[in-house]
Amino acid sequence: MLSRRALTLAATSARSLARTRPQSQIQPRFRIPRAQFSVARCLKAAGEEIDDPEMNNNYINPPRIKRQHRDPYANWDDKQERRNFGEPVHEDNDVLGIFALEDYTFMSTARGLLLWAGFITCVLGVYYGVSYTYPGKPSAPRELEGGLFEELGGPGAVRAHMAGDPVDEE
Repeated sequence: MLSRRALTLAATSARSLARTRPQSQIQPRFRIPRAQFSVARCLKAAGEEIDDPEMNNNYINPPRIKRQHRDPYANWDDKQERRNFGEPVHEDNDVLGIFALEDYTFMSTARGLLLWAGFITCVLGVYYGVSYTYPGKPSAPRELEGGLFEELGGPGAVRAHMAGDPVDEE
């Protein structure tokens, strides 16, 4: 629905454009008939609308409470649906009824985040404990005379560790 201000602005701008448009000598003096779109009719129709914000034809709409949260031990006429006969049904009854999906109310967000933080702390604690107590290399690398140069393939071969070579500490 267009507001009155937008409709009046459109009408005045259309009128001002029609006034400022130059008439050429080639243009014929007759006008092509067009559909009559009256701004007054649109404004009149907009003023006659019924004020119904929920658009439910003034149906009594009870509060939006899921039936799951109603007292199960109360004296209901329909114990399974937790509803009394003659009670108005909410327009979203398919979402709020007892057979709809249940709300997850077992744990709050803060408690869930606390449990996640505890789990991550435990995993990092085990990782730190293992890395702190993990032994280094249990022995020194073997040192051979000549690095087994001839035995490992001669010139161009990767030689074995020799005495005096730097030791990589890991």
